[in-house]
Amino acid sequence: MGFDLGLSSDQEAIRDLFVGFFTREAGPAVVRAAEPLGFDRRLWEKCCELGAPGMGVAEVYGGGGASLSDLVVLAESFGAAIAPIPLLDHVVAAQFLPDPDVVSGAAIAAVALSPTDSEGVWHLVPSGAVADVVIGIDGDELVAVRSRAPGVAPRNHGAQPIADRSARVGDRKVLGSAGEMSRALDIWRTLTSAALVGIADRALAMGVAYVMERSQFGVPIGSFQSVQHGLADLPVLVDGGRMLCHKAAWAAGLETQGFIDVDANEYTDFSLLASMAFIFTGDAAAAATDRSLHFHGGYGFAAEYDIQLYYRRARGWRLIAGDPRHEQLELADRLFGRAQGN
Repeated sequence: MGFDLGLSSDQEAIRDLFVGFFTREAGPAVVRAAEPLGFDRRLWEKCCELGAPGMGVAEVYGGGGASLSDLVVLAESFGAAIAPIPLLDHVVAAQFLPDPDVVSGAAIAAVALSPTDSEGVWHLVPSGAVADVVIGIDGDELVAVRSRAPGVAPRNHGAQPIADRSARVGDRKVLGSAGEMSRALDIWRTLTSAALVGIADRALAMGVAYVMERSQFGVPIGSFQSVQHGLADLPVLVDGGRMLCHKAAWAAGLETQGFIDVDANEYTDFSLLASMAFIFTGDAAAAATDRSLHFHGGYGFAAEYDIQLYYRRARGWRLIAGDPRHEQLELADRLFGRAQGN
């Protein structure tokens, strides 16, 4: 089965539906009003009406049965709007905990990206401040724990509702072994990567629009060659990241074991591609927002200009998984082998 970059007719419908939805319901004013917690309950309820929280759940459990490739399309639209709802975390968790209230979105689910500490606490769960249930690793088990959401979060770069959550306090359910969590994390990386593509794409569009509007010396600053050069290479980062996300999603659906061939530069291993996508799109979103903010001049730092909203989330959304350098080193070890002495 070959890898096709084109969207299916169903995926085009998903894109059009959610681009329209987020454009209408999750504009910059909504994003600002949701800060610093980063959660808009009304927007979440409207998203639930569309069936988005359960899109990735199998139809037998009442979900939409969407493939990961379909969800990548959803995630990019979500990222372009930097919508203040925990949609991507929930979509991942729901696939491993398809309880009716989770599938519908009545109960918000979150994913703990790291195992518990010695006290049984998950630290900095991305949607932990608003989640009714959290899935993650505790010891050698993959568990789901229902408990009261704290509703408060420390201020953070990405305006995310992050919080520490306990795996030992609340209604605890064992879902499987700890090893089963690896696929959940790969799905999370893939969808978060697609959201970062959305951020990069929107930042590029904002930058182009601004330099065509802003004039200096009687002409738009976009007519200056140095400005043109500064924006010209960004589409490569956006499209390259988009391709990696879709290839990772494609690889997730392969019925055969994926392979890694460094010499031929051929990779179909889902976990490897998810890691590649996460690294690449994180860098791309940071570069695109940095360049766009730079060309906004001093206005780029002003609270009333939207580019600063994207600039902060481009960094915060990737940092929630830890220092990107750790991901880069792990990827290098998988490709080339661990260096002696490490």
